[in-house]
Amino acid sequence: MSGDSISRRQVLKRAGAAGAGAMVATGGATAGKPPRRIVGTSARSGTRAATDRASSVRRTLEFGDIGQAVAGRFSDEAVESLRQRSDVRYVEADVTVHAIHHREGHGGGPGDGGGGGSTSQRLPWGVDRTDSEVAHANGETGAGADIAIIDSGIDDDHPDLQANVGAGKAFTKCKGPTCNYAWSDDNDHGTHCAGIADADDNDRGVVGVSTEATLHAVKVLDKRGSGSLSDVAAGIQYTADQGWDVASMSLGASSGAQTLKDACTYAADRGVLLVAAAGNSGPCTDCVGYPAAYSEVVAVASTASDDTLSSFSSTGPEVELAAPGTDIYSTVPGGYDTFSGTSMACPHVSGAGAQLMANGATASDARSQLKSTAESLGLGDSESGAGLLDTAAALGLDSSDD
Repeated sequence: MSGDSISRRQVLKRAGAAGAGAMVATGGATAGKPPRRIVGTSARSGTRAATDRASSVRRTLEFGDIGQAVAGRFSDEAVESLRQRSDVRYVEADVTVHAIHHREGHGGGPGDGGGGGSTSQRLPWGVDRTDSEVAHANGETGAGADIAIIDSGIDDDHPDLQANVGAGKAFTKCKGPTCNYAWSDDNDHGTHCAGIADADDNDRGVVGVSTEATLHAVKVLDKRGSGSLSDVAAGIQYTADQGWDVASMSLGASSGAQTLKDACTYAADRGVLLVAAAGNSGPCTDCVGYPAAYSEVVAVASTASDDTLSSFSSTGPEVELAAPGTDIYSTVPGGYDTFSGTSMACPHVSGAGAQLMANGATASDARSQLKSTAESLGLGDSESGAGLLDTAAALGLDSSDD
């Protein structure tokens, strides 16, 4: 899934230097086995044909009126046959994607108060800068809303998260002695994002943008931070089928895939607010990744504590909002750490969206409200979209004196 304007080597180099939020793709072939592919169909007859011609089937994805998709292993001969059928919409590789994140250091970033202890609660600078603490002071906690963290899982035992963690689903299983559930986090990326969106206001550790929304771990990335395209699409479909409010996707790739597009369309049509990291390919021009670049998804760019655009943040006309993403202190399994990336910017917006939807807003209403109340930073439209997230303003609260 390398982009047209930059090589895969450049993507890897930039993502590794920039921080979380970027994903790169590798092929799905295994020696001696047909490649992993996804066959998109428009009718059950096509789905049956794909299933019959597959060497093995990983899963079947259901996208309602859009159609279906069969993920499995297909030989070249099978693909050639399927492509001749009018009830087959597409065939594409079921690539492996890798989440790439970068520790900026231990103990907190700018404005986090110093020290790495968790016995007293600190206000992360991103929560402060987006006036999310003003919302908390006015009784806005996101209680009643559901946020799906489509990522590497969530540490369900974490003292800042356990009160908010609800049901989970694993499309790739947690491995290791600390896995209480199949959807537990054996990486750290998902737990970090979960804390930004919705860490409990409990006088210890950190506090999130929302504080009482229900977090759902939709585990699509394994302990190495990798997962298949079909896993991600299945996670999005599952989120929609559960009727959850927000899908927070701190992941992406430099080019799109029809299966991913279908999953996003399916979820958006069912009222899910889809939020995704814009990508970590910056500095660049018109390089927002996928799924963020899809029209159904809110693409979030990253800012630093001085209100400049983060050096790694992808830019492009698809960017709708910016949020803090440089040096963000949040939860990780067993503790806390500081990461940077558009991966960290994304859950700020997810948490704010949950607050609005907890108050009865539809996904469309929430998206419009978040953009119409954003704070201008004087950046270009392709850099920050409507501007910097302002949680309090989105909720109709006055934060001018804060």
